[in-house]
Amino acid sequence: MKIGVSSYSYSRIFGKDGFDIYKLIKTVKEQGVDGIEFAGIPNGEADIWEFCALIKKLCADEGLDIINYCVGSDFLNGSGGDIEKEIESVKRHVDIAEAIGSPQMRHDATSGVGRNVPPPRGFDDVVERIAHGYREVTMYAASKNIGTTVENHGYFVQDSIRVEKLINTVGHENFGALVDIGNFLCADEDPVYAVGIVAPYVKHVHVKDFHLKSGLGPNPGDGFFKSRGGNYLRGAIAGHGCVPVDQCISILKNSGYNGYISLEFEGLEHPLTGTSFGLNYLKRLV
Repeated sequence: MKIGVSSYSYSRIFGKDGFDIYKLIKTVKEQGVDGIEFAGIPNGEADIWEFCALIKKLCADEGLDIINYCVGSDFLNGSGGDIEKEIESVKRHVDIAEAIGSPQMRHDATSGVGRNVPPPRGFDDVVERIAHGYREVTMYAASKNIGTTVENHGYFVQDSIRVEKLINTVGHENFGALVDIGNFLCADEDPVYAVGIVAPYVKHVHVKDFHLKSGLGPNPGDGFFKSRGGNYLRGAIAGHGCVPVDQCISILKNSGYNGYISLEFEGLEHPLTGTSFGLNYLKRLV
């Protein structure tokens, strides 16, 4: 396995005190990893395609692989209720992934909140609708040799069984799972159990850790958010929280996965501290 890091980990400091795209890429290189994942394109330039070319060149100059590109999408609500319009919008992100030289792209499924359509009673009500969007995008991406994935996040498509069902409903070899080993806790699912379910479908991995407190107790306060079932979670430095990172990675390795694992830090610590400590932990582990 190789170790990478998501640009999302630095989002709190991006654009502040000179921490621009140049500083981001140099920082990632200095932290001693092999690749970088972009969670959106932090475009401050007038021309998105020129900016994509710049990102590609900066990473090549530093010897960093661009390993993934993550964007949002919603195949329940669509764009103003129009699923086909949403599909075309996501396809443009495939073009961006191609422009920066990313071999794959993750885009969201839905939060499950019905804004332009009636809210679903359950996952089975809308899995075909969501799968249609993913299928159209992944076929387009396949023509550009870019793989696509769904990540277990956003509450509605967060459980391992739902991720597995969506992938099998889409039924395309170019489509698989971005497995975030920490995000299963947001759906109150044991990460070890869940990773074992989705391991056969994995195309990329996020390593995220959380502090967890039971919903039976009082709200711990600032920095915590609620899981779907009402437990309290707070982002942690990888290795400092309750996610059994080592066991989850062992499951993935034993299933045959040998690709990149990307650190995704969202704790309260300074991002440079959180990513540095987390990456050192992953290097020891891997």
